Amino acid sequence: MTHAGDQFTVHLDAGQVDHDPPTLAAEALEPVEGRTLDPRNSLSVNGIQPRPTVYVGSRLLVSSLLDQEKTLKLLQKSAKKLGWQVQADERGPQARVCEDEDIRAARCTRLPWATGELGVSRFVVSVRDGAAAEAPDAWELLQRARAEHGVEALAGVGLDHLMTPAPYPQGSEPSLSSDPFTASNPFTASNPFTASNPFTASNPFTASNPFTASDPAGTYAVPGSGGRQPVAYTGPAPYRRPDEQLTTRRPVVALLDTGCGAHPWLDGIVRTDVELDGHPIGYTDPATLPETHPDQVGALDGTLDLLSGHGTFIAGLVLQNCPDADIISWRVVGSEGPIAESDWLNALTQIGELARRASAGEPGGQVIDVLSLSMGYYHETPADVLFDPTILEVLNSIAASGTTIVCSAGNDSTARPSFPAAFSAESFAEGASRDVAPIISVGARNPNGTVALFSNSGDWVRTYVTGAALLSTMPAFQGGLQPVARTVAFGLVRESIDPDDFHGHFAIWSGSSFAAPVLAGQLATALQERLPAVGIDEDREAAVNRSWEVATATLA
Repeated sequence: MTHAGDQFTVHLDAGQVDHDPPTLAAEALEPVEGRTLDPRNSLSVNGIQPRPTVYVGSRLLVSSLLDQEKTLKLLQKSAKKLGWQVQADERGPQARVCEDEDIRAARCTRLPWATGELGVSRFVVSVRDGAAAEAPDAWELLQRARAEHGVEALAGVGLDHLMTPAPYPQGSEPSLSSDPFTASNPFTASNPFTASNPFTASNPFTASNPFTASDPAGTYAVPGSGGRQPVAYTGPAPYRRPDEQLTTRRPVVALLDTGCGAHPWLDGIVRTDVELDGHPIGYTDPATLPETHPDQVGALDGTLDLLSGHGTFIAGLVLQNCPDADIISWRVVGSEGPIAESDWLNALTQIGELARRASAGEPGGQVIDVLSLSMGYYHETPADVLFDPTILEVLNSIAASGTTIVCSAGNDSTARPSFPAAFSAESFAEGASRDVAPIISVGARNPNGTVALFSNSGDWVRTYVTGAALLSTMPAFQGGLQPVARTVAFGLVRESIDPDDFHGHFAIWSGSSFAAPVLAGQLATALQERLPAVGIDEDREAAVNRSWEVATATLA
């Protein structure tokens, strides 16, 4: 530890910073049958050293490149000894989308465009008829199958990981992190200062706040220090040039998140209805849209769910950094997250087909210049042959059309690689092929330019942009919390700031989730002057080369 003036700097070695991040809390795991893989007490196989992760307990993913029938028989053989059975999941293999609009849809149909050559199939593990057995566990079955049939025989079979979008944890319920500050919001009833005069020294934003000194990283979760909170913006909207002033087509930025709500800046600019052959991408049920219904999980207290407003906030960041962009928003995440890897991959496969068709000049396509992804997971065996490359294959299929992919690095203050962001290291590796557009990982900076204390770091993080205490667009939410004080004087209602009233349409928020759309917008702006004019086709190679030229110049 070194001392400089009044500041102390702690120097950490690689062993200290490459820690395992906190796992998802029980509240987030239960709705998706989630499990936590704890290497200390999980089933082991010689030569395999797993690390913690979270996954769907009753499901395995199988690469579509494998012989599905052969793989199923191997898994069934091992499952039988445990009193379990394995069946193909008709609800969600690759190349299927649900007819039912609800997140837990049960009926799916095969898409006519799908060939089954890319992506994953889902195999469901359940108790056999007439058997009494322990609750099925995908990790235990996979490990037993590896031991019985060999590691190589099960290569391409993996867990259905749970992915989390990543604003810095905040709110009244510890839904997506074990961070103690998710329940310590100074505006909740547990704050000893909420009853005091907000203008005295007991103001929760002063040094007397017990949450600002005990963990400096945790302060990002507190409104007033970067946590989600209302803010007033009195300036003009970003200036968007009319079509007649443009000499090129508009850059297209696509978002895969919680969707996008109504907002004066975004209405008429953000499209949420882009489909593939009439089939929706992601979730479309309006009753479960987090940007319209912000309190869907937990107690009936009106408290805003952790991710409500997330997609709208992201769309606003893209618009601020590229006002001329056309924005497409698809919803794959609920109001509290997380999302199953298989659902995410299915949406990406559809997006890849849209981009491919546009690149090939085929009907039914959609040009996508930049795709922003603000979610990730930690793989249990990323350094050995068990790591499933399916995600990289799907991402590269999108990038092959010239789409630059930007991925948030994560908010766990660790050097442990988070995927898909960590694929950026392979994309930029010396000697790597440039036949597809780049995958760029991005961490978060503070407003002063330093790296945010919560941001993941490491040689796999390609760049950092501002991601803490950002101002952006928000749906007109009114949460269950109330102003600390309210009165009426001279016929006027007077009150302190309502901590979850977003009728002003703007908010401040922090997270590497938001660094990704900032960079996506910057790349779109840099791409704009190099794009062809409206109606002018270009080949795939030109689009890929342009993506690399702009990425190299922007990241320099």
